[in-house]
Amino acid sequence: MRDILDTMNRWLREDRPVALATVAKTWGSAPRREGSKLGIAGAWERADSAPPSMIGSVSGGCVEGAVVEEALAGMKDGRARLLKFGVADDLAWEVGLTCGGSIEVFVEPLDATYWHLLAGLATDDRYGVAMVVVEGAHIGEKLLLDAGGQTLYQSGDLPETLAAQMRAAAAETHKSGIITLGDTRVMVDQQVERPHLILVGGVHVAIPLAAMAQQVGFRVSIIDPRSAFASPERFPDVANILHSYPDKALPTLGLDGSAYLAVLTHDPKIDDKALLTALPAGIPYVGVLSSGRTHRQRVARLREAGLSEAHISQIHTPIGIDIGASTPEEIAVCILAEIIAVRNGARDAVR
Repeated sequence: MRDILDTMNRWLREDRPVALATVAKTWGSAPRREGSKLGIAGAWERADSAPPSMIGSVSGGCVEGAVVEEALAGMKDGRARLLKFGVADDLAWEVGLTCGGSIEVFVEPLDATYWHLLAGLATDDRYGVAMVVVEGAHIGEKLLLDAGGQTLYQSGDLPETLAAQMRAAAAETHKSGIITLGDTRVMVDQQVERPHLILVGGVHVAIPLAAMAQQVGFRVSIIDPRSAFASPERFPDVANILHSYPDKALPTLGLDGSAYLAVLTHDPKIDDKALLTALPAGIPYVGVLSSGRTHRQRVARLREAGLSEAHISQIHTPIGIDIGASTPEEIAVCILAEIIAVRNGARDAVR
């Protein structure tokens, strides 16, 4: 979603006709998950019109051409449509995929009012869920709800009885996909907050780590009381830079189920405060850049400070998956790989 926001908004400002394609359901080894989006812009209706454009992806290349054709047709007739594709193994191989699968893609002319509300959730890192009729008597009608179940948007032609069923289903559905309500199929499109990577220490390895993490969808914050290390020049695009000690800064950022912490400074005055604050909070990941000897000394200090063995055992150190990394960029890759493995539950990849 966030990968297409800026371009989609620019197309709307330019008054280009725009369509949105969303992966509604997948089977087998389809390359893109439910909720993945492709934006399509048609040509301007003037002499210097631009050719159709697209941003994002619904299949990694297998079916984008057919989706664009249907999107352009939908811009002309004003109708939404549900497309069903089976990607055979031989075709998948030709476009660079490892295996086939099947996907359903919902394509609709873009409703600008609905889009701006949906985009606002992504921009502000707020949870919401869109419920869109993809098959049945009211195809294209939709309902957009916030985290509290309040209605942000409801199509004018959506019957209230169906809307009530959709609200009830939204409260019980915890992932994107298609559900069936009577003779109506409804796409559930969840908008979730980005995971939050908190880096303690604006050291050299933090620079590529922050950049890579943002590329794969993390919101990034930097904590370092040393302003020369954590500066906007070194970290131009991160969400937050805090020049205070971690015991003061971490509670202001929020230590919840979306927070992942990498402690990188090698300075006990900074690192220990981060660990004593973060480990009792039970966040999904706490990693420390450290040698074995240094960590043994750290463990002794943490025990003396009253931290339990259960909390100490949560520390990932040496940080990252062992790939023989040596440069800051390679170390950043191994750290981010371990964080992603933890987030996705790929336990075999994590020590």
